[in-house]
Amino acid sequence: MTENVWPVVELRQYTLRPGTRDVLIELFDRELVETQEAVGMRIVAQFRDEDDPDRFVWVRAFPDLATRGAALTAFYVDGAAWRTHAPAARATMVDTDNALLLQPASATAGLALPDGRPGVHATDLPESRVLATIYYLDTPQAEFAEFFDNQVRPVLAEAGASPIACYVTDPAPNTFAALPVRTESVFVWFALFDNADRRAEHLERLAATPTWTEDVYPQIAKRLSGPPEQLHLAPTARSMLR
Repeated sequence: MTENVWPVVELRQYTLRPGTRDVLIELFDRELVETQEAVGMRIVAQFRDEDDPDRFVWVRAFPDLATRGAALTAFYVDGAAWRTHAPAARATMVDTDNALLLQPASATAGLALPDGRPGVHATDLPESRVLATIYYLDTPQAEFAEFFDNQVRPVLAEAGASPIACYVTDPAPNTFAALPVRTESVFVWFALFDNADRRAEHLERLAATPTWTEDVYPQIAKRLSGPPEQLHLAPTARSMLR
């Protein structure tokens, strides 16, 4: 089993019509995974947002920005799969503009993923859970990334969460204007847990750790432009990140 790191990443959060999330996930996992990958991208993860029954969160990646533009054009403009399934997909969607274009915070900070995923007919949901935290920065990205590695990461690890990947906003121009991306400066980190209980235990331990509440988190807060966003995510049956 080999691992691949894809340096251009989109984190996409879709607001859906009430009661339609499972409809979209079934369609997405059946029809819109391999068809996107066939034109040059990698579908990294698909999630249910456990705090919002009408939110679908997913991650896709590209080898570089030029490939991103070409691949998205091939899929959304020229491709038969999107032309066929877009009406059904769009019928579930209220807003799809909440998207961040990201790059690894350092040379070794990107998600490393195994080749392969559960097959198209997979229905078993993994017990694993993901925590994604978005910090909206009021400080240079490189400075915050260094601070995170030196000051934040050790405290998170002691509380049971070792970040598996960290990203920052990619400042390059959007190479596919038909899909807008947000331009805020952000730092995003992901942690993977065996199950929901392990994630809850981490959050409880962190909240009860004086080093975090009295020292580290206040240092984070003074470097931010607004409150952090925390996503509690459950992988779908075909999510590669699980």
